[in-house]
Amino acid sequence: MYNVLTLNKIAACGTDLFDRSKYNVGDNVSEPAAIMVRSAKMHDMAFEKSLLAIGRAGAGVNNIPVDKCAADGIVVFNTPGANANAVKELVLTALLISSRRVPDALVWAQDLKGNGDDVAGIVEKGKAQFAGPEISGKTLGIIGLGAIGVLVANAAISLGMKVVGYDPFLSVNTALRLSSKVKTVSDVKDVYTEADYVTIHVPYNAQTKGTIKAETIALMKDGARVINLARGELVDNTAMIEALENGKIAAYVTDFPCEEILGVKNAIALPHLGASTPEAEDNCAVMAAEELIDYLENGNIRNSVNYPNASMSASGTKVCVLHKNVPAVISEVTSILGSEKINIENMVNASRKEYAYTLIDASGEITDKIRKELEEVDNVIRIRVIK
Repeated sequence: MYNVLTLNKIAACGTDLFDRSKYNVGDNVSEPAAIMVRSAKMHDMAFEKSLLAIGRAGAGVNNIPVDKCAADGIVVFNTPGANANAVKELVLTALLISSRRVPDALVWAQDLKGNGDDVAGIVEKGKAQFAGPEISGKTLGIIGLGAIGVLVANAAISLGMKVVGYDPFLSVNTALRLSSKVKTVSDVKDVYTEADYVTIHVPYNAQTKGTIKAETIALMKDGARVINLARGELVDNTAMIEALENGKIAAYVTDFPCEEILGVKNAIALPHLGASTPEAEDNCAVMAAEELIDYLENGNIRNSVNYPNASMSASGTKVCVLHKNVPAVISEVTSILGSEKINIENMVNASRKEYAYTLIDASGEITDKIRKELEEVDNVIRIRVIK
């Protein structure tokens, strides 16, 4: 029986995938083999030795101590693309509300309450202050052409926009889904200089922190509009506020409100609505559950953020080895199996930076003695045996 701990409310369509004859799922289970989480902060959590995997029902994993988990042999999964359509639709909303000053117009119109028959006249006199450009014919610059960026690009093309995109890690599969009308560039500076609107869709890490800052804002057109529905830290708030105040940036839409940005003129702060649709929550929950089930029952890794993807069917016993990506580990492991008369029918090995994962289809019984020998190999982090 596997225990699965839920740290947030996870859509039932995801948790229902766990066969209750094999799994105990809930928010108060002990000794969990897996954790399902959305936004709960996990950096200060003490993980039990039973924990094998964490499934993040969403794309960002900043709330999870990913590096610590890797060192402890805990595989962290996310659900890339599961909420992509929801975010795409909010980006389209952001394009429109940043252009037509819709939020300010709504507040202004509501304040007309009490003017009786004069409302219509006041509207006619005051509406000009909320005028703004149409997006058709304008250029949208996209930084990051992953699952979300591609959908945004294609939708913008359909709305009559020109699109210029930058992604140094553009995959073949993603490129095939990208409209032929999208102009891809090898230098991100081209995005900043050509775009009337800039939207960013990259993960947050040490390298991407403050991607949009004073230097990059200076490259933009006067009156450009910036959209950040990815992570707040991708934009330097101090530089953005200065650009809004001096008119360099006409509008900034962010899905990550903070003390500095709230109340700033032409800054539109949304309460982290990117994936707040029932469809996205369902998609993320289902995908996270499927990933955890496949790993717990079969040892297969799909969409991990700290270990390489690797999968294999097995005719015998599957030995799963999480280890450091250094020489001699595999040879020592296979040597032990050979000395114990365990034949290797098939093997898959993959690496991701300093960590690696090896799957072995072994014919023969992996006894506790053999398992202990394998666990004692230098740079082996964790051994799992799945029969």
